[in-house]
Amino acid sequence: MRDAAINLRAQPEQRDLIDQAATLLRKNRSDFMLEAACDKAQAVLLDQVFFSLDAAKFQAFNAMLDAPIQPNEGLARLLEVNAPWKNGT
Repeated sequence: MRDAAINLRAQPEQRDLIDQAATLLRKNRSDFMLEAACDKAQAVLLDQVFFSLDAAKFQAFNAMLDAPIQPNEGLARLLEVNAPWKNGT
């Protein structure tokens, strides 16, 4: 049950734009705006990933990043497959 209010003011043109998009998705304005805001908030938070390592773990992490790439047969096969939209079919 939704019980936390979020209030905001918009210009009429902005409201109309939001309403038009919400209607296309068969959603009401509130549902559309809440979903859009949550999508954006999630994207912002995912861009801010942080992790902390002590000196030894940081050194090991850097060593893994600097190590030569190991062959990966599955990836090689995948990269040889043409995308369906490039086959002309």
